[in-house]
Amino acid sequence: MFALIRSTRRLDTCDPTAGAHGSESDTQDHPRAPRRWGHTRTRRLTMASPAPSTPASAAPRPAAESDELASRFTLAVIPDTQFYSRYSASQFMPRYGSDPFRAQAAWLARHQDTLKIPFATHLGDVVDRVAEEGEWNAADVATRALEDAGLDYSVLPGNHDVRNSADHVTDIEYDLDNEPYLDWFGPDRASAMGTFRGSDPTGLSQYHVFEAEGQQYLVLAMTWRASDQTIAWANDVIDANSTMPVILTTHALIDIDNDGITARETEYGLKLWNDLISVNDQIFLTLNGHFHGAAKQTKLNSFGNPVTQMVIDYQMAYEGGNGYLGLFEFDLTNNKINVQTASPWVVLKPQESLTSFDQPILEGPNQKLTIDIDFAKRFAGFAPEFSAGEPTTPSLSDIARDLLLDGFVGPDPITTEPPSSTDDYPNVAGTLAHWRFNELSGVVDEGVVVPDVAGDNDMRRVSIAESGSATAKIGDVTITHDVHPLSSDGAAVCFADSDKRTNRLSYLSTDPTAELNDVQFPDGYTIETFLKIEDDFTEESNAWMKALVRSGNRSKIPGMPWSRWDYTASPVALGLSNLKEFQWTEVPIETTKGDRTAWSGEIILDRWMHIALVNDPANQSTTMYVNGAPVLRNASDTLGHSLNPDMPWLIGTDWVDDQATQGWNGCVGETRVIDHPTGPEEWLTSRLDDGDPGDGDGEPGDGEAGDGDGGLPVTGAQAGLFGGIGAAMLALGIALFLLVRRRRVTVVTPDDERPAR
Repeated sequence: MFALIRSTRRLDTCDPTAGAHGSESDTQDHPRAPRRWGHTRTRRLTMASPAPSTPASAAPRPAAESDELASRFTLAVIPDTQFYSRYSASQFMPRYGSDPFRAQAAWLARHQDTLKIPFATHLGDVVDRVAEEGEWNAADVATRALEDAGLDYSVLPGNHDVRNSADHVTDIEYDLDNEPYLDWFGPDRASAMGTFRGSDPTGLSQYHVFEAEGQQYLVLAMTWRASDQTIAWANDVIDANSTMPVILTTHALIDIDNDGITARETEYGLKLWNDLISVNDQIFLTLNGHFHGAAKQTKLNSFGNPVTQMVIDYQMAYEGGNGYLGLFEFDLTNNKINVQTASPWVVLKPQESLTSFDQPILEGPNQKLTIDIDFAKRFAGFAPEFSAGEPTTPSLSDIARDLLLDGFVGPDPITTEPPSSTDDYPNVAGTLAHWRFNELSGVVDEGVVVPDVAGDNDMRRVSIAESGSATAKIGDVTITHDVHPLSSDGAAVCFADSDKRTNRLSYLSTDPTAELNDVQFPDGYTIETFLKIEDDFTEESNAWMKALVRSGNRSKIPGMPWSRWDYTASPVALGLSNLKEFQWTEVPIETTKGDRTAWSGEIILDRWMHIALVNDPANQSTTMYVNGAPVLRNASDTLGHSLNPDMPWLIGTDWVDDQATQGWNGCVGETRVIDHPTGPEEWLTSRLDDGDPGDGDGEPGDGEAGDGDGGLPVTGAQAGLFGGIGAAMLALGIALFLLVRRRRVTVVTPDDERPAR
């Protein structure tokens, strides 16, 4: 074992060159013509002399917290920016005049002296689609704010930044002359920074040395899927800088378990641990993105010393991450690293556009924490002379908090009361079906009817023989009274132990003669449901499972174009992807337009969510709302549904190749179908208006939906990462809907491809 330990011999070092700081005016978000870098690429090793929930309260802090002086500095950590780059031109810039990546960079540049930020790190996935020059352009504009202000930074390619991100393909197998990352963020660009010390032969990995409080630190920024040769290069870099503490950054190292809190090992992360991290005592901190959320673990290396590992990635959160970044305050006097998750983007947005997701500071698990580390003791084996600087600096975490919260006014409070009875929901004209479960209890036997309380489209449990599942059991379908707090039904149906590997599934179905089966929604629609995913969800067993489906085979609909995905699937379906995102897929009335999709962010398991799908003929879009907030990726150029005649609606399963498959592993609450677009004031999460007699005549209370320009918001949402599903949070969708009806918005056509991290 000990033969693998890297040498910690001492080498002479020289001071890094410090970059000049720009003025505050230099950091404003003014678009400029982009620069392209790397027309001449560095291919050889260059070795210069080494030189993501709980919102914060805006209540004032006791002054004493900031008055305790210590030796401190801040390391800025920027996780995945892929959706900021992707939607900068189409959504963020038209709506706000900036984007979250620009806001992050400008804020760090503006406050680098105040927060004593000597260096910033980017964790990869700079862009979402590697071949789209506009995304690289957006990232270039954002990072230029750092460069213009003299704030040096490291960056590395994530899986979205390279052309072939397959796990088995390493960096030395890429066609390096055909990698856009090297054109935009290769060694030639990095060499302009005073902290840059070299890159590996591919140019995809680099290292920097920055100085803070009289000490030098080495940041090793390693590419997606580094080869053995690149790992050997990294070991050589550490050997050549043998007295420096090392921070390792890479895109994917540790994962996050299903609870959204606990760190989980990965195969590639363990390789890096065994071949690089554990055998180099200088590596005391690793940072990665890629996996959605935040988690931390501490392990002992081969020297018996602790290594803290953190994953931070909010790309699946509201607005593609909502501008959240990590501020790591190194308190050398008190032997702590104070971690804070903050968003310069949230405080930039107009107050009237804010939602409950818009919190400047997050204080949930692994979002605000303190890492205890005795710096001198931890570094004694390779830097025995390490010591803290002069104790002259107040709490930088407190200063950052004050900078963000000063003058910030959160969203206007809107409340929705819990239901007072099973009838406490808005009656809406044009309701075609409303399936409710409160008349049922216990096991749902074969043939048991689930009533449609609005019409004649009852569902029933399909028999096991008819379902085609040889592994299903009668007891797999049950009624629960653990429901979403704003659902007045008080009951839901649960499907247990569904597993696509064994084809275990059960489902409910309308009768083939139900009138709803042949409705195409030429005037748009609103479809609502409540969903919960079991906490034993796994990608192997449950990826692409479906909760609500209009069954059929889209390939048999005249005019349906061939598509790479789901060509023989049902024409309409709501389900969950391999990455735990809600996916809504539909073939519109104009079949030749093909598949249209909307995607949520990553969904937390074992938590009730309200989903509303609103198809608006005014702008030919379908917007998905999760817990009242619209998602970032919605369906455009779509109206109504193409369908296969007389094919039923299903709850609890997908329907592909003319048979049931991929059953839902979780629960489904009351579900309603309306023949026109509506707003949150008419959704099942709202309450029956006091003036509405509730006679079922469907007269809406406060105006008709669809007036004005009919615009629907297209921003991001993530259900679960930022707190629970309280009534106030859900009701904020009303404010969003009313606000955006006064605006024109852009809807982006999703790629015809399945998403990846």
